[in-house]
Amino acid sequence: MTQDNTVLNGPGPRPLQRWLRAYGAALLGLCVLDGLWLGWASGDLYQVLQPWLGPVRWGPAALFYLGYPAGLVTLCLGPRPAHVRVAALRGALMGLMAYGTYDLSNLATLRDWPLGLSLIDLLWGTALSAALATLGYWAQGLGLSRSGQEQ
Repeated sequence: MTQDNTVLNGPGPRPLQRWLRAYGAALLGLCVLDGLWLGWASGDLYQVLQPWLGPVRWGPAALFYLGYPAGLVTLCLGPRPAHVRVAALRGALMGLMAYGTYDLSNLATLRDWPLGLSLIDLLWGTALSAALATLGYWAQGLGLSRSGQEQ
């Protein structure tokens, strides 16, 4: 599938505007979806981590929540995928690698780190990142061509 250069270079939002739209959507999506996951859907799942947990350090947390969507948008949406499915696949791969780095490193280095939790967290990170890349793709405002067909 070829990419229509008029979409990239012609009328419509400029590249920085498209990036900012995608970043904003991915950031909002991360905050909402991860907030729902950590605060409600996962319940007491992460309570098994009590031996390793301390109080939340908000500086590093803010760096992650601001930085992850920036990396995801930059790596998964530039160059812009020809189709939303490609964006979602790139996002899923990035999530698998990012969350895999954390979970597999913990499995390799921390005594009694729970395998089941790592598998759930890997699935969550993969699905979450695919969703964020999809949100970013659509937020760019370029999902449909003039004929109304998805590009």
